[in-house]
Formats: sequence, C-alpha cells, structure tokens
Amino acid sequence: MENTDNYIELNKATWNKKTEIHVESEFYDNTSFLNGKSTLNDIELQLLGDVSGKKILHLQCHFGQDSISLARLGAKVTGVDLSDKAIEKATEFAEKLNADAKFICSDVYESINVLDEKFDIVFTSYGTIGWLPDLDKWAKVVSHFLKPDGKFIMADFHPVIWMYDNNFKDVFYSYFNIEPIIEIENGTYADKEANVTTKTISWNHPISEILNALISNNLELNQFNEHDYSPYNCFNETEEFAPNKFRIKHFKNKIPMMYSILATKK
Repeated sequence: MENTDNYIELNKATWNKKTEIHVESEFYDNTSFLNGKSTLNDIELQLLGDVSGKKILHLQCHFGQDSISLARLGAKVTGVDLSDKAIEKATEFAEKLNADAKFICSDVYESINVLDEKFDIVFTSYGTIGWLPDLDKWAKVVSHFLKPDGKFIMADFHPVIWMYDNNFKDVFYSYFNIEPIIEIENGTYADKEANVTTKTISWNHPISEILNALISNNLELNQFNEHDYSPYNCFNETEEFAPNKFRIKHFKNKIPMMYSILATKK
C-alpha cells in the first residue's frame, strides 16, 4: 500500500494549485463576494445565531470567504488553513474589505502550537474533516480552543456521498474509515474543465466516528441534523430542485447529502 505519511505536503500542494483556480472561478463568484455577498448558507447560519461580538475560530477556512462573511456579521474571526496560497488571498481580501479577520497558515493539528487564544465559537464547514486522518486528535483541537460553554458548529457533506464513484452509479468506497483514499483528479469541483491534475489523500469518516470524537473530548451534542441536499452544485449528475438546493438526480431525496452539528464545551 502506498505510504501516506506525506499527506500534509501532498494535500497542501494540491490546495495551493486549487486556490488559484478557485479565486477566479464562477463557482466561488469572488466579484459578488467582494461586493458584499455573504457566502454562508441557512444551515450554518441557523446554528450560529447572532455572532455579533463573538470570537470565532474558523478551521480549514480555504481563502476566507466564509470567515470574512462572519466578520461582516460583527464577529472577530481567526481563520486557519493548510494552504499558504489560500491564506495569502484571505489576508489580502480581509485588508481590502477592512474586515475584522486574521488568517494563519497551519494544519489543524499544529494550530494549537501557533495560536494561543480561546474562542466563543469554533466553526468548520464543507469538505473539511475528510483531509484529516485522526478525528480524536481533531476534536481535541476543537475542545482546546473553546471557552467553557463555547459552541462548536459544523456543516459538511455526508459520508454517504463519498461512498460513490464520481457519477453516483456504484458504491466505490467503504462508508467506514478502513483505509486512506488516494485519488488523482483532473480539474476541480469549482471548475471541472480547469487545466490542472492533482493528487490527494483523504479519509471517509462515518457519522459515529465524528460524534464519538466530539463526545469523548468534552463536547456535549445539542443538535445533529441530516439534509437531503447540497447548497453547492459541486457534484456530477445533479439537479437544482429548489433555489440553491442541489441533489443527485437519480437518487432524488433518498440519500443524505449533508449533516450539521451544534455542540457545547462542557
């Protein structure tokens, strides 16, 4: 089996390449974002509630659109991401928009060594924990950064989605975290025609693994929700059945496409 010890360097190189494409992509619609459009979805906004005056840590923030959208709602935001190119862009946009957001380049596990603060909210969303091999270690980071009674809020794609091949015809991977998933991809989810080939190492984490990691690290589960759609058109074979709600055409509403979590640090 291929050695996956270098997963951080490999994935970082991939996300550096992707960032340059994503910033210019129609998918991320950076022009509208810079002109004031929020990139946050109803799912996470309902769990976040009023963030005005709150200190928020945004883990795996990509190039900062959601972080800056949170800052526009009155929060004081720190974004962390593995990709130095993404952090450069995020910092540039925060300065340009005069947003109360700062950005740090670090992998999640190392962030406790580069950031010495506590937060009211730790937030992470959409395509994040699949890049991490060890969820117990991840949940320890979440718990470490939260003040007592602080909230952890997460929205992500459901692990059921990652079981299928790209066109949702066959069950290709296990639902369970039995081995790393090594993939070579042309294009990206934000621009399928982009002239880029990338290699990634990721992991599928079943819901039980996610919830138990949080529970065993002093987080009390307040809400766990599953959703039959994606707010992003980032998969193949999709249909938009309601405004900004996408699902796999031939599955209709038969499979979960997303989940969201609200937990409190005890």
